[in-house]
Amino acid sequence: MATNPSSFMGTPTKTPSDKSASASSMSRKHHQHNSARFEAYNRLQAAAVAFGEKVPIPEIVALGGQSDGKSSLLEALLGFRFNVREVEMGTRRPLILQMVHDPSAPDPRCRFQEEDSEEYGSPVVLASAIADIIKSRTEALLKKTKTAVSSKPIVMRAEYAHCPNLTIIDTPGFVLKAKKGEPETTPEEILDMVKSLASPPHRILLFLQQSSVEWCSSLWLDSIREIDPTFRRTIIVVSKFDNRLKEFSDRWEVDRYLSASGYLGDNTRPFFVALPKDKSTISNDEFRRQISQVDLEVLRHLRDGIKGGFDEEKFRPHIGFGCLRDYLESELHKRYKEAAPATLALLEQRCSEVTTELGKMESKIQATSDIAHLRRSAMLYAASISNHLGALIDGAADPAPEQWGKTTMEEQSQSGLGGWPGVTADIKPPNATLQLYGGAAFERVMHEFRCAAYSIECPPVSREKVANILLAHAGRGGGRGVTEAAAEIARAAARSWLAPLLDTACDRLAFVLGNLYDLALERNHSRDSEYGRKSEKMDGYIGFHAALRHAYIRFMKDLAKQCKQLVRHHLDSVTSPYSQVCYENDFQGGFGSSATSFYKSAGPFCVELTDGGSAAHDEIIRDQENIPPQRNGQQTTPGKGTEALRDSQMTVPETPSPDQPCDAILAGAKKDFGNGIDVGVRKRVSRLTGNSRNADHMRVQNGGGLLFGTGDGGLRSGSAYSEICSTAAHHFARIREVLVERSVASTLNSGFLTPCRDRLVLALGLDLFAVNDERFMDMFVAPSAIDVLQNERQSLQKRQKILQSCLNEFKSVARAL
Repeated sequence: MATNPSSFMGTPTKTPSDKSASASSMSRKHHQHNSARFEAYNRLQAAAVAFGEKVPIPEIVALGGQSDGKSSLLEALLGFRFNVREVEMGTRRPLILQMVHDPSAPDPRCRFQEEDSEEYGSPVVLASAIADIIKSRTEALLKKTKTAVSSKPIVMRAEYAHCPNLTIIDTPGFVLKAKKGEPETTPEEILDMVKSLASPPHRILLFLQQSSVEWCSSLWLDSIREIDPTFRRTIIVVSKFDNRLKEFSDRWEVDRYLSASGYLGDNTRPFFVALPKDKSTISNDEFRRQISQVDLEVLRHLRDGIKGGFDEEKFRPHIGFGCLRDYLESELHKRYKEAAPATLALLEQRCSEVTTELGKMESKIQATSDIAHLRRSAMLYAASISNHLGALIDGAADPAPEQWGKTTMEEQSQSGLGGWPGVTADIKPPNATLQLYGGAAFERVMHEFRCAAYSIECPPVSREKVANILLAHAGRGGGRGVTEAAAEIARAAARSWLAPLLDTACDRLAFVLGNLYDLALERNHSRDSEYGRKSEKMDGYIGFHAALRHAYIRFMKDLAKQCKQLVRHHLDSVTSPYSQVCYENDFQGGFGSSATSFYKSAGPFCVELTDGGSAAHDEIIRDQENIPPQRNGQQTTPGKGTEALRDSQMTVPETPSPDQPCDAILAGAKKDFGNGIDVGVRKRVSRLTGNSRNADHMRVQNGGGLLFGTGDGGLRSGSAYSEICSTAAHHFARIREVLVERSVASTLNSGFLTPCRDRLVLALGLDLFAVNDERFMDMFVAPSAIDVLQNERQSLQKRQKILQSCLNEFKSVARAL
């Protein structure tokens, strides 16, 4: 940073010796104005730290590597030692040093600002106790936050007759490697924190680097360039300069080193500082005397120890600690003066804003006793949240889906439901990896349900189940046969495998819609901020917010319960024995001539479903080959006998073995009855193709049954077991299709989305507002809610008082400028 020697100001400790009385009076007046301005900024800075105010106060930020001399420089500026190096405070927590020149303080008075308050504690008498306080505060905060470093500063005010009016923020020193027992990321955390502290443009950077380090080898100079590329607001200090002096012998060597133009630029002039190396305990006066003595020795060596001396006109204002101290003080006061108008305007704005916030808080606290006002505000807020929920369901671009939305995998994990029950396939619906919410996420879950449902096939059926159904039907002497058995198996499978899918779909949809509450709050907050509406935010009413959230959750649970009942009802309907779903188009295409033979009944328990039952069944068939068909006493007209046979007159075979080949059965049937009955039955079946029950009556009667083929209009070789399994799978697919396509989609849409759009406001209103005043006020007069509001009011009152005081001081300073 370029400097002008004529711009230097004398330190407050110097007394003019040969000035006239008039000049002395003007100097004192100028000093008083500077002190008033400095004190005003100090108070404003304390308020900003305590209340988190972002006020662009000109500040000096000291930064550099660990052991580069920042702590020694701070002690030199203060004018006394307090062993700050022993606590390594710079590596853990920033320290804001407010140095106040007070001629009435021959001994330093140091006070620490209380944490989260603008008040300062009692003065610290012993300088050695300062380090202990810094260490204990640092350790306490890091233990509380469970971190290795913290950006929350410690504020120390030092009033002393031998220190300048100066405020410096000492930052953690850069390190290359973490200390033993600390996280490995500590160096990166320190670097990031220092960059954050140094980035605001109103801050002056005081960068220290040891003289033994060449500019081309500087470890941290590039980090400073990232913050301030042109060094426009950076003061570079070369510390421990006396160690480097021994290497110079000629003037050109020292001048080239002092210029540093090849690395820092032509307009940047670093300061070169050396401080006492004596670490023994000495008095404050002796410490300051040693600092002045080192400055004199450095100048003496440059003048007498270097052949040809050095360019004193060019570099003398940047040699020694005294020059750096004067420059820092003058630069900070110059920045204070330049920033005063903007600071005054900002203070007036903040005072006005805080006063407005305080007025709203007073109104809110007063409104806790105004039931009518509270009811109106609460109703408007609930209606606003409901409207935002509806907008999110209908499709919205804010809040940002990439931040608030969820992928399919996140929905499954966070809902606690996981995958779809009974589904082993990896179900990935379209857009599964996109982060969606609201109506879009709802439709994705619906599609995911369809994919899961269609991935389930009719499970394998044991022979025992087939036997249970066929034997039971045969025992009752009913007219149910192969199709009825297959239909019953398909119905049972559908109830067992599809019911859990339906429940999971309802729970997933309820989770998707339940997440919209937080999104609606965010949307309402952003819209209020966008349009400047804050009247109905209801921020402090914790009980009301809890009740509103609870009412919404209960509403969603009720919807999920109702939808589960509705889809279960559809499942029960489509799997009812009276449902025609399994029989639609079952007999399209008719039957072949060989498919209509009948057998004589041989009793209901002749069915053999085991793997080794074919031989015994064949024996029964052979025993019945020569038995003529039974007839009643009535004669039939020739040529019409086949049409006149009633169902009760038809002879049906015994219950066949499911493992017996269909062709063998048909051969016996043809031999027994001939072609006449075959034709008659074919005519009768043609009239019954539209009725599945009558068709089954034709296929199975009195405990027996024919084994019909499926798919070629006639018979195929196979067993009754495989036939039933195949037909059951067909029926299961039909039930699944009807349920998924015709019933579930419309039911879930009307069961979830329609109530959210049309009945949510009414449901929330009935829960929250359809109560007497006493119960309604329970949401607002709870101690926690009132305490929050009152604490907020007290904080605003304190902030208003401090800011108003700072404003009055700055007005006085502005008038004196």
